[in-house]
Amino acid sequence: MEAAEAYPPAPRHDAELTTRERAILAFERQWWKQAGTKEQKIRELFDMSATRYFQILNGLLDRKEALQADPMLVKRLLRQRGGRARSRAARRQSLDLH
Repeated sequence: MEAAEAYPPAPRHDAELTTRERAILAFERQWWKQAGTKEQKIRELFDMSATRYFQILNGLLDRKEALQADPMLVKRLLRQRGGRARSRAARRQSLDLH
C-alpha cells in the first residue's frame, strides 16, 4: 500500500485524531532513531514535503486531542516551538536596534 493511500488526505477538527495525525505524533516521538534525514523520512512515510508536514504538525500541536493522545510529546514540541519564536523575536528586535 502506498503511503498516500494509508492516511486520510486532510486533518479533521473533531474529537478524534486521524490515522495520519497519530502517525505524525508517533514519528515525532522517535524520528532520530531512523537512518537518513528527517526530511527524507517525511517524504518516504507521508508522501509530502517537509514544509507541508510541519504545517500539519503545528496545527496538530494546537489541538486538545493531540495533547490528550501524547501529553509529554506535545508539551515538549510546544516548548520548542515557543523557544524558536522567542529567538526569532529577539533577533528581529536586535536588528531593529541597529
